[in-house]
Amino acid sequence: MALAFDAEHRPQRQGDGNGDLVWIAGRTFVMGSNDHYPEEAPAHPVAVDGFWIEATPVTNRKFQEFVKATGHVTLAEKAPDPRDYPGALPNMLRAGSLVFTPPKSVSGADIAQWWKFKFGANWRRPYGGLSDLRGKLDHPVVHVAYSDAKAYAEWAGMDLPTEAEWELAARGGLDDTEFAWGDELMPGGVAMANTWQGTFPTHSTKPDGKDRTTPVRSFAPNGYGAYDMIGNVWEWTQDYWSTRHPQPAAKACCIPENPRGGGKEASYDPNQPNILIPRRVLKGGSHLCAPNYCRRYRPAARHAEPEDTSTSHVGFRCIKRVAT
Repeated sequence: MALAFDAEHRPQRQGDGNGDLVWIAGRTFVMGSNDHYPEEAPAHPVAVDGFWIEATPVTNRKFQEFVKATGHVTLAEKAPDPRDYPGALPNMLRAGSLVFTPPKSVSGADIAQWWKFKFGANWRRPYGGLSDLRGKLDHPVVHVAYSDAKAYAEWAGMDLPTEAEWELAARGGLDDTEFAWGDELMPGGVAMANTWQGTFPTHSTKPDGKDRTTPVRSFAPNGYGAYDMIGNVWEWTQDYWSTRHPQPAAKACCIPENPRGGGKEASYDPNQPNILIPRRVLKGGSHLCAPNYCRRYRPAARHAEPEDTSTSHVGFRCIKRVAT
């Protein structure tokens, strides 16, 4: 495993050891990849200013503190407004969220075979029904829509990262490797992140009860001292979704500085022309990413998520930018 990095990029910490931040030094790096999914291309240099980022995803414990202090009600706890979803069946306009439900078998690639909208599923009841947070306070919070993550960040005096900021932090100082820890997914057969083991979505080889989220810090940090940047849960960024990255700058003088992604209108899902819900970029992959299905357990990987959508495998972390 190549984990060396120079003095400028050695981990620094700020905080109380529970909700601490790690420093990411500003620099130019190559964002994206030409070797995997088309939306990751083209690889292109960008310049990003230094910032602090939370060492872990926001946990249920920290989100609970936020809710107690503010009375915030998440989107998954509210009944949808029928005006936002023309054509929706009335019986579906109830509070709830998407929960991964492993099927015994699958036919084709329809994700409805393993994603179920469960009424009553939310951050307090991550699997719906009578599930609760017992034993999960140090797991990443899930079932948070973009607005919920943004509200928490504002309460905490921070912000959500841009895609470029997030990717720089996830790389851990290793710009030329496939993964955040080197060039092998499981070096020496050792899992470096909470990703799917087995054949997705029907067969997990993990022990019973270990096939969903895990407590933060269950795996080694990256070279910057940040945990769970890869796997466990996808993480919201503030950038609107774009189907591809921009072309690399023709000259070094024109490298984008602190890029902020594409436009809102371009992020709409073309497959749902009557529902104009912006999509944001998710990063990092989750415990459901597998070699046979979703190889997005890499810093360059990205995924589109509608702002109003919450699921059992999406969370977030915050950053604090340095005032200039």
